[in-house]
Amino acid sequence: MIMKAFKDYLILYDAECPMCSAYTQAFVKAGLFENKGRTPYQQLAPNACPMVDRQRAVNEIALVNQQTGEVTYGINSMFKIFGSAMPYFKPLFRFKPFVWLMSKVYAFISYNRRVIIPAGGDDFQYQPTFRLRYRIAYLMFTWAVTAYFLTRYADLLTGAIPAGNIYREALICGGQVFFQGVIITLVNKKERWNYLGNMMTISFAGSLLLGVMLMLSGLIGHHPLFYSLYFMLVAGLMFLEHIRRTKLLKLGWTLTITWALYRAALLVIILLLN
Repeated sequence: MIMKAFKDYLILYDAECPMCSAYTQAFVKAGLFENKGRTPYQQLAPNACPMVDRQRAVNEIALVNQQTGEVTYGINSMFKIFGSAMPYFKPLFRFKPFVWLMSKVYAFISYNRRVIIPAGGDDFQYQPTFRLRYRIAYLMFTWAVTAYFLTRYADLLTGAIPAGNIYREALICGGQVFFQGVIITLVNKKERWNYLGNMMTISFAGSLLLGVMLMLSGLIGHHPLFYSLYFMLVAGLMFLEHIRRTKLLKLGWTLTITWALYRAALLVIILLLN
């Protein structure tokens, strides 16, 4: 059985990260680990696993061999698990350019996981390390994806609003990052990068919802009013999510108000240019 390879292993995950909880639970269900083979690092006793670098385990998921004391972190832990489950991929997992690329992808997700899915609290002694370059990379990635989907979706609104282009949508998205960045700096500079990450996650999620309608548009046909109503529905969901996340960050209502005002003002400007 595959489980035998990890019978004496312990995988440490972030209990406040739904993604981490879900995929480690999937490892258990797949038979890779026993139920006791996974535990949140938040619940690890102070004297347990002394060989584990606690801060690194917060940043990169730790796989602990409880017999030898060997610890692997991050993408190396994942490759070790997947290599056991799918031995035919082992050569790929040892291919250095691939390992380097996937380590960057892993870090990109890991260092931004708390803005992708925000945690309810931050009372634990160890918290994920903030890496500015990965946050900026995340902002740029979500900015690009959002601008792309907005540009494509604007074609469905032809007749309701002026046709858009990638430059207009990129300027709108980037303008909101800059505008809200100024506001959060004035309101609570300490939370600036956390807030901007959360804000762009909302935009990214909204763009994916628009992407779903883009895929269905071939079946629906050209109905600008319908697509406008759907766009308003998505905007409403984004507004509610913005309220939820700013509450988690304890930022009050100022940022939600300015977020909504920015979007409303741009809509008025676009319509006036029609």
